[in-house]
Amino acid sequence: MASGYRQTRPCRCRDRHGACASAHHWARELQARGYHVTLIAAQFVKPYVKSHKNDRVDAEAICEAMGRPNMRFVAVKTVAQQDVQAAHRIREELVHQRTAKANQIRGLIGENGLVAPVGIGQLRTALPRWLEDAGNGLTDTFRVLLAGLAEDLRHLDDRIATVTAGIEKQAKANPVTKHLMSLRGVGPLTASALAGALGDGQAFRCGRDFAASLGLTPRQHSTGGRDHLLGISKRGDSYLRKLLVHGARAVFRHVEHQEDGLSHWIRQLAERKHGNVAVAALANKTARIAWAITRHEAAYDPALAAHAA
Repeated sequence: MASGYRQTRPCRCRDRHGACASAHHWARELQARGYHVTLIAAQFVKPYVKSHKNDRVDAEAICEAMGRPNMRFVAVKTVAQQDVQAAHRIREELVHQRTAKANQIRGLIGENGLVAPVGIGQLRTALPRWLEDAGNGLTDTFRVLLAGLAEDLRHLDDRIATVTAGIEKQAKANPVTKHLMSLRGVGPLTASALAGALGDGQAFRCGRDFAASLGLTPRQHSTGGRDHLLGISKRGDSYLRKLLVHGARAVFRHVEHQEDGLSHWIRQLAERKHGNVAVAALANKTARIAWAITRHEAAYDPALAAHAA
């Protein structure tokens, strides 16, 4: 007769998982049951896969990778972090769909001898004019199709506006994102994305590690004791990197008339480096300051921004 065992204290076992689909959900479920869960990125497990991929070989590779002394791991995300990131992913996909729809309209209208103006705002203005102009040579059949495309574009605009409003509302209600929005070049969207990626900031040892996770640190090619720093690696979270670079570019355009320490730092850097290099450096600095603000629960101090490493 089999005997049962009822666990009365938290389990001391370590549970190892590859950071794949639903990994964060199961990590939280196991943590609630007393397990210490460690997630490891699949790219760091792959070098230890010895033969054809199957569950047994994958499990052995995960255990092998876990034993490496300098292995890097993935922090378990909270439900709130995943909700924020889901909203951003949905919005980004809707923006891609809108761009594709606008390009489709431009291509089809060009086949009928009409040139669409540059910019999606100009395209929205031109669509009703094309539909109402009886002398532009468009057939009744194509006008019906074009009206449907215009409706699709309006629907995507409405969906993007709704999701954006939800993100901004959450950002204004979150004390962490309020602190992040005090950074130059960081608006509600970027602050929300930063808060979703950082959590409490403890997943990263320092600000440079967070910047490296966004691909904003230089690639290295070192040999024979000589270090060569190249351009930014562009690895990691491309969406958040894009937001930070766009924000840095907006700041870069207005530094000529600013007299604060950060603006002086940007101008001095731009005198020595190409403008794009200065923009990437500012995005890197913004990411590091964002980590420091989140990790230490501190307010942004403009006087220290130019000296932040």
